[in-house]
Amino acid sequence: MDSPVLPELHPQLRLLIEPLNLGADVRAISLDLAEEGAESPAVGPEALAIWTAAVPALVAGESWTLDFVSHLNRVREFCRANNIPWRDAGTRSMAIPHPNAEQLEALFVHFETETFGFRARKAQAQGTAVGADASKELEDAELESELSKRGMHGYQSAFTRYTICAICDFENGSIVLITDKLSSGEVLRRLRPVVTALGARVERPE
Repeated sequence: MDSPVLPELHPQLRLLIEPLNLGADVRAISLDLAEEGAESPAVGPEALAIWTAAVPALVAGESWTLDFVSHLNRVREFCRANNIPWRDAGTRSMAIPHPNAEQLEALFVHFETETFGFRARKAQAQGTAVGADASKELEDAELESELSKRGMHGYQSAFTRYTICAICDFENGSIVLITDKLSSGEVLRRLRPVVTALGARVERPE
């Protein structure tokens, strides 16, 4: 008699939210995703599904953009092939404003091993539409120059102008939020519903 086929069991993932010390003048929060009981970071489709849900939840409807500072030709080619709007921002950075859910998933899957960032802030003009018009709210020549020179470290000189600046390192199971607007408690409030809906657990040590 053939043995019954058992369903494949996936380990539960855990998202840990903790304050992070990046120096006296920089307030940061780390988001670390790992399998329960494991030290190594969570990667692969289940981890990417969590990140794809987490980023819009963190942005919470504000104007936002992804920032890339490396392998820009690859990013441009991918955006052209997938009809994703983008713009060159600074000499060595590019911005992808307001990607929709499908575009965000495609970008995260394709560039899982790259380090890139995102930033969000409230639109300065009331009634500004999310899209091409709202993306102009995020044109920031000073920051984009810093990103071109210093990579993701460029956020540290500009984060006070934004609700969130964030560095995504999915290969190492991490997003670092640089923010003086959101507490770890507010980050937990925004993330818990979408993360638990995907079967993961969220922790914020007291």
